[in-house]
Amino acid sequence: MSYRITARSLRLVSLVAALVEVAGCASGGAAAKPQPPSASLNALYAQIDQASQSYETALQQTRAGDQEAAEKTLEGSINQLKDAAAHCGVTPGCDPQRFFSVYDHLLRLKDGSFIGDQTPGEDTSDATAGALPGQAGAASLPEAQRSVTLLRGHQLSELIAMNGPVKAALEMWLTQWRSNLMDAYVNYQYLRHEMWPQYQQEGLPEALLFGILAKESGGKVHAVSRSGAAGPLQFMYATGLRFGLSDQDGFDTRFDPTESARANAQYVDEQLKVFNDNLELTLAAYNGGEGRMRRLVGDDTSVSFYDPRIYAQVSQETRDYVPEVLAAAWLFLHPDSYNLRFPQLDGEPGSITLKRTASISELTVCLGSVDDMPAGWFRTLRNLNPRLDPQQEQPIGAVLQVPKPLEKAYAVRCVDGPWPILASDLHNAVVPVFPDPQPAVAADPVVHYTVRRGDTLSSIVRRHGGCSSESEVARMNNLKFNHVKIGQVLKLPSCR
Repeated sequence: MSYRITARSLRLVSLVAALVEVAGCASGGAAAKPQPPSASLNALYAQIDQASQSYETALQQTRAGDQEAAEKTLEGSINQLKDAAAHCGVTPGCDPQRFFSVYDHLLRLKDGSFIGDQTPGEDTSDATAGALPGQAGAASLPEAQRSVTLLRGHQLSELIAMNGPVKAALEMWLTQWRSNLMDAYVNYQYLRHEMWPQYQQEGLPEALLFGILAKESGGKVHAVSRSGAAGPLQFMYATGLRFGLSDQDGFDTRFDPTESARANAQYVDEQLKVFNDNLELTLAAYNGGEGRMRRLVGDDTSVSFYDPRIYAQVSQETRDYVPEVLAAAWLFLHPDSYNLRFPQLDGEPGSITLKRTASISELTVCLGSVDDMPAGWFRTLRNLNPRLDPQQEQPIGAVLQVPKPLEKAYAVRCVDGPWPILASDLHNAVVPVFPDPQPAVAADPVVHYTVRRGDTLSSIVRRHGGCSSESEVARMNNLKFNHVKIGQVLKLPSCR
């Protein structure tokens, strides 16, 4: 097996040389009163140099075609640094920041340096080997390769500044939001075959898609925010309409994973062009509005999002949003390096044809926790069949989308036997309804509002208190494309 040395490989050699220089600096401290370092401190600092040399060895192994050995060598050097950093904390005179800096560099160098290493424009026609049925291109690549898709010629990790806000977000994802991160990952695995090809088409990295999904909805296809943003990637109605998300036969396509991912990828691609490939500004525009970001940035698209001229002028929500998306993307790339283990799931798509009438809720009951799914399959079945009411029984012969492993489970558990009978009995249970002995005074179910100059449907809904959504008000008033006219009297749901 031959290995083609790419431009990136040559750059990596120079970066390794820089790391060796860092190691040399680490062993010679600069103090007002020079103190000879202890033997234990010298030994710890020497491990920085060893880690750098190990990486150079890994490059040589890669050029020789032994990618498995190269990956093993790299992992060994990273683990060595982690162990040394742990001992640094209890060794007098040791500066842990030296270890963390090299550790961060090694993680960045790891991204795509061995597996699928290519410079922009190189042929990737052999990358689809082993594709799943119905998948093509980057969507069929092994996860390690898909994760490092280039963003405008740069590895995604090169564009993530490991600063205070990102580190704080990493801690949140690894602690208080850890269960949310895991749920988002599980939901994404079963939606990947629908969403990832849309990002591939725009040449965007999978980790970025996951970061946005994790922050926006956690992978819940039917999520709706208080402001009316809807779907797995939380599009406002007007923005979604601009990218082709509309009502189709009574179904809001913002809730369609494929369509939502397509629109999101096109939006990100559009804003990257506007902001000269500045990913942080692009994410800020997605959260806080592209018009506001363009006014703040002006002609200086090289400005950092964290520059006070920008950072101090955006909302606290946007200040949090950008590093939180980037931190989730970073963890998607480097889970093991942060003591994080995502579950191994088979997200291959499949389908079932109902042999008896059943709703999504009934199927969830009869499938139980099959295939090691402790939380059950309700969310996954809803995500994969977004147009269906989960409580509405579907007829015999209806086709539902499911993960491939559930095809056999359905045939075994949900066609005959006690489980579908139990599920049907629970689903059709009758709950007695009695009138309230002291009925409350009925409130007017609607209020009326006269449209004024400068009003939009979005601003009217927000001013009304956020207790309804744009789509709800549009349906109540038979509005086309959410367009309102000055003097028009709108019916709004009562907030009481």
